[in-house]
Amino acid sequence: MTPLRFALRGTVLALATAAAACSAPSDAPRAAEAATARPAVNTALHAAGHSAESSLLAVVYKTPTCGCCAKWVEHLQANGFKVEVHDMDAVEPVKAELGVPGELASCHTARIGGYVFEGHVPAEVIQRVLREKPEAAGFAVPGMPTGSPGMEGPTKDPYDIVAFNKDGSTRVYESR
Repeated sequence: MTPLRFALRGTVLALATAAAACSAPSDAPRAAEAATARPAVNTALHAAGHSAESSLLAVVYKTPTCGCCAKWVEHLQANGFKVEVHDMDAVEPVKAELGVPGELASCHTARIGGYVFEGHVPAEVIQRVLREKPEAAGFAVPGMPTGSPGMEGPTKDPYDIVAFNKDGSTRVYESR
């Protein structure tokens, strides 16, 4: 079994556990509070020196009650992205439409600069991808590893950022 396949097997269980936690009723008040703190769609940038005209647009698809998704959106905003959020009851159809391989699934999906970004991909990796324009349909952080943007915690798990192609083939783009 390859290291990537072994790691992905573990993330499937972690994803299922975290997805259940994201949709738990106890997260609803926190999500509602976050929603009233700032509008979800076309949120203005709060990063100094960035205007809406000069920022990169990230179109994010997520469930309305997932706190880690909201934290990832904040991570993008803090790194100069203009974010348009689409809260949905089911994100899986978007993942399928955008060609995200099932084994790379996480809790949210984004379209940025002609690429698909699945899960907790760090903003600096997204910025590098947009500068270098590697051949790939998208990039994913499978599951929800602790220590990735939006999943901060007391520990930091190692994780891979995986590039994927339209034909479903994958390769490790970077390890952290």
